[in-house]
Amino acid sequence: MKKFLLMCLFIVGIGFALCPYKGFAAQGEFNSIILDFREDIPATEVQQEVAGLTQKYNLTPRLNSEFSAADNIYILEGDAATLKTLRDSKGLRNDTEYIEPNYFYRAFTTPNDPYYGKQWNLRNINAEQAWDETAGDGVTVAVIDTGVTQVPDLKDTQFVEGYDFVNDRADATDDFGHGTHVAGTVAQSTNNNYGTAGVAYQAKLMPLKVLSASGGGTVADIAEAIRFAADNGADVINMSLGGPSPSEIMEEAVNYAYNKGVVVIAAAGNESSDSASYPARYPHVISVSALDAAGNKAPYSNFGAGVDISAPGGGESGQILQETIDPSTGEAVFAEFQGTSMAAPHVAGVAALIKASGDYSPDEVLDILQESSRKIDGDSLNYFGSGHLDAGAAVKLALKGNISFKDFFRWLRDNGYLNLRFWIDGGMVALLPKLAMVLGSYLLALFLRYYFPFAWSWFLTGGLVAGSSGIFFLRGFYVFDLPQWPFRVMGSSIPELGNAIQGSSALNPVFASVLIPAVLVVLFLGHPKWKWFAIGTALGVSSCLAVNAFISPELWGLGDGWMARAFLIANALLCFGLAKLASQGETNAA
Repeated sequence: MKKFLLMCLFIVGIGFALCPYKGFAAQGEFNSIILDFREDIPATEVQQEVAGLTQKYNLTPRLNSEFSAADNIYILEGDAATLKTLRDSKGLRNDTEYIEPNYFYRAFTTPNDPYYGKQWNLRNINAEQAWDETAGDGVTVAVIDTGVTQVPDLKDTQFVEGYDFVNDRADATDDFGHGTHVAGTVAQSTNNNYGTAGVAYQAKLMPLKVLSASGGGTVADIAEAIRFAADNGADVINMSLGGPSPSEIMEEAVNYAYNKGVVVIAAAGNESSDSASYPARYPHVISVSALDAAGNKAPYSNFGAGVDISAPGGGESGQILQETIDPSTGEAVFAEFQGTSMAAPHVAGVAALIKASGDYSPDEVLDILQESSRKIDGDSLNYFGSGHLDAGAAVKLALKGNISFKDFFRWLRDNGYLNLRFWIDGGMVALLPKLAMVLGSYLLALFLRYYFPFAWSWFLTGGLVAGSSGIFFLRGFYVFDLPQWPFRVMGSSIPELGNAIQGSSALNPVFASVLIPAVLVVLFLGHPKWKWFAIGTALGVSSCLAVNAFISPELWGLGDGWMARAFLIANALLCFGLAKLASQGETNAA
């Protein structure tokens, strides 16, 4: 039973992830191959190898650049079949440090909107990293403002039914320009080769007009609009408006929306006061102060009491560009505004990205926004709340450990599992094992993606197997007239080595502890490859000890009671922490 659980934890995940089915590994794109010839072989021998490749395979290796001669790095055209042929050539293998695909890497998602280069604010919040995961699809953001006019750069943005509470009608078009500008920051149509980009450009907009052509409105209308948004499917509310006095009817409406799971966001105000305005000041509203292009508090922005987070609002060094209307003509125009009114929709857009990444409550959204924000030291006057808004970090934190269909589908696609041949090969007999492999490797990859920043290697895998189960099927292997203990040793995990020779069932506390992984980490931490064996060993031992703690907690000198369980659990946690600590600072290439 114990070995079966270990297999579920690691062999099912690790073995399945490494199983040699076509399409199982990530399929990077390449049409050329890198040959790195060893520096210790003579130049004449390198030239002979190059000439031999040209003659034998009709390929012409070339130096990658004028700087590649010293490192003997050559590039030649070829596909996966060519790569396999070259790797199978013993002579070439002996003369090269590595032979690998010359993969194509691409920049993170960058919109094709021609004015995107002027939107310093979106780069300031690290929007491109967030867009690699989500653009807010399926989330509705209510813009409670002067209304929204569907200018050309909102043509591809989805709208849901709104309302004009000023004129009591369904048509909530803008006659001031403020609300359309705010809506553009939230969800301007993006990648449409026109104008500017929006933070959550796949989100839906719900226009709710509560401010007149003069820019003013009543708390009664605002409160009704909040309730309307909550009752009609809004996930996020943005209010780039406010006043100095509290209102019970408005606070009651805010609490109503909060209790229905709606994230409510408001501008902190533009009076350079040491407290946020209302409704931003209410406990269940996320209050946003404004930053200028340099990341400093904008001179006009309120700060201090009630401010939860800061976002770009613009200043003398750069304002916020979006398409809106000219209130004097009603025509569409690209305009630059500044204010906490411009800062709030950045946070509303990121809140939409978070909601698109998981089913989070308003408090959880606030926690993610604040935990992921870039912290500012010495902010004694609370200019910035928790810090500067970071969309990329927020989405990454929102997705952490979160299993979603979109993430699973993308993972299937990127790893080749949507290839029909993968499912057909082997027929129906292989179908269930393949399903298990896909699910097992996905769960393991999900876990390691968010908790350990490394990629698979044979050193890591070897450490995981050695620490968790050993070559377990050898433990029961028997050859006539040969001693059985060598097979028991090879078939045992590191925690079981202390009792493998004697064949005892009780674990040795020296082997069944953090001691051996710690020694391996100390010895190999400076080695670029063997450190992964040490890290893998620590993870494997952690798993083995955790399983033994619940299945068979028998230890020399401690028996099989609660003391043995506590010892095993404590050392399992220590091993896990050791692996996490040893992997700090390691990141995958983008």
